[in-house]
Amino acid sequence: MLYHLLDYLQNNFDVPGAGLFKYLSFRSGAAIVIALVIGAVFGKKIIAMIRRRQIGEDIRNLGLEGQMQKKGTPTMGGLIIIGALLVPVLLVCDLSNIYVWLMIATTVCLGALGFLDDYIKVFKKRKDGLKGKFKIFGQVGLGVVVGTVMCFSQEIVVVEKVQRADRAAEVTLSDTESISADGRFILNREKATTTTIPFFKNNEFDYHWLVPGDKAWSNIATWLIYILVAIFIITWLSNAANLTDGLDGLSAGVAAIVVALLGMGAFSWRKVVAAVLVFTGVWLVTRSKSRAMAEAEKMQN
Repeated sequence: MLYHLLDYLQNNFDVPGAGLFKYLSFRSGAAIVIALVIGAVFGKKIIAMIRRRQIGEDIRNLGLEGQMQKKGTPTMGGLIIIGALLVPVLLVCDLSNIYVWLMIATTVCLGALGFLDDYIKVFKKRKDGLKGKFKIFGQVGLGVVVGTVMCFSQEIVVVEKVQRADRAAEVTLSDTESISADGRFILNREKATTTTIPFFKNNEFDYHWLVPGDKAWSNIATWLIYILVAIFIITWLSNAANLTDGLDGLSAGVAAIVVALLGMGAFSWRKVVAAVLVFTGVWLVTRSKSRAMAEAEKMQN
């Protein structure tokens, strides 16, 4: 929302500083800060509200060491994570980008499954929560929708970069080609079934290799495989996150590592260092403020 508002202000009123939102690195840093503020400010209030309403974990005794210590731990904490994720996305992302909407739809749908599972456990007093077949049905249904959109949407394309030998020379571009913002590359956008997978040549794997041929049925079969892979990835990752969270709540640490690596892959090392410094600075300020508040409460008591 802020992205489009500031874009409008820059284009129509030339507002100073509005152009900063054109830079992905600035918007990424702003999203990190907003997410931290939401987690720090509203997270504690949500946890306190959950405790007041006695919404806590009901643990089945499996005889594991330390497992009963988790009894009464506030559940439905995913509300904090979803809020800290969706609010920055809605504020600073380009909402005309179809990838953003696919991410929002996936987050909301899987978050709704998790909320329904916790609701059944806590309020309906059914320890098993939402039945597994309904979880799989929801995950597979979401995978079908996401895979089909990726299959048929003309906005989802593969972008191939070709470096220009002479940036001063005139170039005749086709309908699918454009020049990058820095002028160094020619960007060729085409609809394709390739995906990025390590350990393959050029880190690319084309699903069309599984169904060779140029006939109509081979193209249809390729896209069906593409949709099936999308279903598998969404179902696999959703359940993997659930299992990783498990008894000891490991998903937060694993997610932080994954986000850090994806960030390093998306930006140059200089931008990564800058983001880490911003993140560390905000964390230190938040931590020192929390410690000061705790010491003030002790002095009052």
